[in-house]
Amino acid sequence: MPTGRVKWYDATKGYGFVTSDEGGDVFLPKGALPSGVAELKAGQKIEFGVVDSRKGAQALGVTLLEAPPSVAELRRRPAEELHGMVEDMIKVLEAKIQPDLRRGRFPDKRTAQKIAQLVHAVANELEV
Repeated sequence: MPTGRVKWYDATKGYGFVTSDEGGDVFLPKGALPSGVAELKAGQKIEFGVVDSRKGAQALGVTLLEAPPSVAELRRRPAEELHGMVEDMIKVLEAKIQPDLRRGRFPDKRTAQKIAQLVHAVANELEV
């Protein structure tokens, strides 16, 4: 069975197109989707059968090979940017927290809250 990536799919219109790995675009009707799937996202990898119709090649019996990326994954920062955030966080921890801890003291409440927010923000970026 041929494979390809969804070029575009419009759920309201009930059709779209897939770019076959073998070359060319194939019409993708709503009826070809697996049961329970109402929508496909651009770039999603699928496997499908092909039938020649009066209007050209048409996909049949679609199987999802890749789940579509989640919204959170799409909004995720690039690794290079996250690397910079982690480096900056380490510098802040070394400058603001470590000196007090070496002297046997905890940082003041205001500083601790700001640092905690920074650490939580970086952790949230890593969790996605």
